[in-house]
Amino acid sequence: MKRVFGTFLICFILIFMLFPITANADMGPKPSITITFENMGDEICYGTLLGESSRGHYSPWDGDKAHIENGNLDMDIWEAFVYYQDSDGYYFFQEAWLCSDSKRLCWYGNPPDPFKILLYYPETDTFLVSGIYEGYAFDSYFSVNMKGIDISAAQAQEITLIAKRNYDFTGEVIAMIFRIVATILIEVGIAYIFGFRQKQLLVLITKTNVITQAILNVMLNVIEYKFGTGLIAFIALYMPGEIVVFIVEIVLYSVFFNMLSDGEIPMWKAAVYAIVANIISFVAGFWISMYVPWFF
Repeated sequence: MKRVFGTFLICFILIFMLFPITANADMGPKPSITITFENMGDEICYGTLLGESSRGHYSPWDGDKAHIENGNLDMDIWEAFVYYQDSDGYYFFQEAWLCSDSKRLCWYGNPPDPFKILLYYPETDTFLVSGIYEGYAFDSYFSVNMKGIDISAAQAQEITLIAKRNYDFTGEVIAMIFRIVATILIEVGIAYIFGFRQKQLLVLITKTNVITQAILNVMLNVIEYKFGTGLIAFIALYMPGEIVVFIVEIVLYSVFFNMLSDGEIPMWKAAVYAIVANIISFVAGFWISMYVPWFF
């Protein structure tokens, strides 16, 4: 009993350590759009996203010199983007980045949506622009294959950049499988600590977690896809499902542990195991997802 109480206490300590309470008027992640340029040459190139309306604190230049926001851009680069005339009336929101080194353009935090991709090559004073696209997820990924695009001929002929969705669904599936396996290993390990080592009990724990964690992880992936990894969305949308799983496993283990065991297992012990196992696996999964995102 002392060992069980000690484990339970450690769980609550972990929760307070891993979930610091902070107040921030602008807390949480922001949506983003990332463009990867495949087969981009080595010519100096700057890129931006054009939009049809202001977004957040981003807005087109109003002509007032006091409102120039060129950031790290040289004024000649900023002016080239500002005075670019888009055929669809889309605007430059005074944000652009050097893309030729990283071969990427990432607008983090309320990017224009719908948007057009605009690239500028200052050495030849050449622009390349895409058609109109829309973000499809909280963090939207696109790729542009620039193979065969002749920058020197771009001024003489109309070249339209073509973007394709590039979301890493394979990586998400692998991450989901990993989380399910990790949860099962954690809860089986805790079962050993509680003295639940009979094959029938471990099989029940494994089967239960395969079902419940599959459902929870599909829900988690959908939430991340639509709303990102923000704490508010996580708590509001994911936590109710986690609570349901808590209740299901408490009832299931309380009823069946004693039936499947050779010896007598008190219902309270099975219930405490379910609570402790779920809290530890939940904290571990949250910590990996939120604080070690590159792990996936």
